[in-house]
Formats: sequence, structure tokens, C-alpha cells
Amino acid sequence: MSSIADNIESVTRRIQKATIDAGRDAGSVKLLAVSKTRPADDISTAALAGQLAFGENYLQEALDKIGQLTDIPELEWHFIGPIQSNKTRAIAEHFSWVHSVDRLKVAQRLNDQRPDGQPPLNICLQVNIDQEPSKSGCQPEEAIALALAISELPSLRLRGLMAIPDPQQPDEERRQSFRRLADLRHAINLQLPPDLALDTLSMGMSDDLEAAIAEGATWVRVGTALFGARVKTG
Repeated sequence: MSSIADNIESVTRRIQKATIDAGRDAGSVKLLAVSKTRPADDISTAALAGQLAFGENYLQEALDKIGQLTDIPELEWHFIGPIQSNKTRAIAEHFSWVHSVDRLKVAQRLNDQRPDGQPPLNICLQVNIDQEPSKSGCQPEEAIALALAISELPSLRLRGLMAIPDPQQPDEERRQSFRRLADLRHAINLQLPPDLALDTLSMGMSDDLEAAIAEGATWVRVGTALFGARVKTG
């Protein structure tokens, strides 16, 4: 079995090749290691291999690991799961990024609960880009107004958009979904002042990161290709 360090090196090479193939600047795409259900030891191992950004879906599990790993202060924690209103305070206190904001009420709570003295919380607006009935995310036609409202909250920094296209789509249709998200970011940026322009597209996972990078991804969220098949909980 490949080690976590070997897997990080392999995925990093994929990202670098896809970035070059897309004609983009080296280093313009970052790897977010999706560490949900993984023990703190796996995160420590990944950190030793140079991976410092980790995405978590489940708040209590994430808080437990954050508490266990205080000896690695360089870790950057990203919340990427659905957000319940009663969980916003802990998210605002312990994370650097939130990729899954899909309504203004949640954004306002994160803004109000971000502790004084901490930098603004980096926010991605999650968009239900394929308009799937069972998936989280705002509808594409709602995104511009929601982004403009969030951009005015002083303790948040709206960075960009996140989407999870339907994994059952054929590859070309999935790539079109990534393209629609990139086009939506462009449309939002036309409405924002230049100093607030969105610079982030969080899209692409283990199986489709190359297509996402070709369409402009700046964060790719990878779990299985780094840590192996996900451990089921519950």
C-alpha cells in the first residue's frame, strides 16, 4: 500500500501537470486534503510530508482533531460540510476557511461570531451548480445577490465559489459544470469593486481534478487519492 507521503507526491504531480497543461501559472492551484473520518495521526503524517491545509465535514470530529494537533500550529483548517445554525460559533472560532456557505443567515452568524483579533474568515459560497434537488448550495440565479450581501460583512472575506458537480455525469458534462461555476464567478466579479474580486474556485476531487483545473480551479479537494477509501462512520 502506498504511504500517505507517496500519495501526496503523486497527487501533487497530477496537479502540477494539469496546471501546466492548462497554460496556468505554476502554484496557482492548491491541494486541500479532505481528512474527514481520518485520525489525527494521518493528518500529522501528511503534515510531515508538507501538506498543511485540511478539509473537514463533521464539526465535532474536526474539533477533536484540532485539539489533538495544537503542536502543529501551521495547520490550516477548512470547513467543507453542511452548516447548521447552531454550529456556526465553533466554526467561526476554529477555522480559517469555510467552503460551504449557502445562505445569508449562516454568513451573518459566522460574521457576528468571528472572534475579535482573528483575521476575517475566508468564505466560499457553495453553489448547487447542477441544481440537484438533494444537494446543498444556493441556486445559481441566487448567487450574485448572495455574494454581494456577504461581501459587505466585515468579519468575513468572500473569496470565491465552491461546487460539487453530479459525480454520475459523463466527464464532459462535469467539465461543463466546472465551466459554469467559473463563468458565475466572472459574473459576480463584474458586480464587485476590484479590491473585493473573487479569486477562488473550490472544485474538483480525486477523480476529476484535471478537468477542474482546466476550467480554473484554485483549490482541489482530495481525500481518497491521499488517504485511501473513506472509513464509514455510524
